[in-house]
Amino acid sequence: MFFASHSPNGRAENLAFRHLQPHFFYERLAAIASHSGARTVDRGFFTLAMLTSAATAAPLETDFGRAASFYDLLAGLAFGGSLRRAQRAALAAGLPPGLAPRILVLGGGTGWVLSAIWQQCPTAQVLYLETSATMLAHTQARLRRHPASPGAAVELRHGSQAALRPGEQFDALVTFFVLDCFSAAALPAALARLHAARRPGAPWLVADFWPAQRGWRHWLIGVMYWFFGWLVGLRTRQMPPWPKALTELNLTPTWKKSFFGQAVAALVWR
Repeated sequence: MFFASHSPNGRAENLAFRHLQPHFFYERLAAIASHSGARTVDRGFFTLAMLTSAATAAPLETDFGRAASFYDLLAGLAFGGSLRRAQRAALAAGLPPGLAPRILVLGGGTGWVLSAIWQQCPTAQVLYLETSATMLAHTQARLRRHPASPGAAVELRHGSQAALRPGEQFDALVTFFVLDCFSAAALPAALARLHAARRPGAPWLVADFWPAQRGWRHWLIGVMYWFFGWLVGLRTRQMPPWPKALTELNLTPTWKKSFFGQAVAALVWR
């Protein structure tokens, strides 16, 4: 969802988090948003560089662009380095070996994950799908500072899984903190479209909040849906059953690791 951006001591994180009160956590998130210096990004330079126009992209229900200027900061202050460690762990465990694998990234946010991918696969050919034009602008600016490694390439495409073209196939799928943005009703069709773009046996890398029905993890998820509903108009209010939905596609997690007191999971599905 919420942050496409494990503490060394997961137990300490867990115990510390239990002492946070709901109003404290919400006020912390709101303060970060209101004092971060968020500003509108001029997209003029980016419009010509986009490889697919907004007119051909899927209709956008939620645009996280309003949070783009402080998105990574927000994730770091709220969760320490847990979310990035989960994503790096999934990449290390699941990215395919070989020359120039074709990798699909859905909902990559501000683009830091591209550098992490190229550290693991220096010649990876990446299709980067993002529904927010502002996030794509941040990604392009990041690429100017941290360009692709020699032999690597990335296509920035404005849209969701619906913007995939017929016949496009990938050696790996990367969906970090994006499956939780789908409603339970919309999730199966979205996953089926992504699944159709997998080459046989291709790994599907997921890092996300693990569904919880009770306890502090359930409360945490509720607070985040509330906060992002207020900040960017996210319509989803409950965590969809994304592990069950992936299982129903006959996928099995072949690797899993938990972070942030088991509130966050990194998995490789095949």
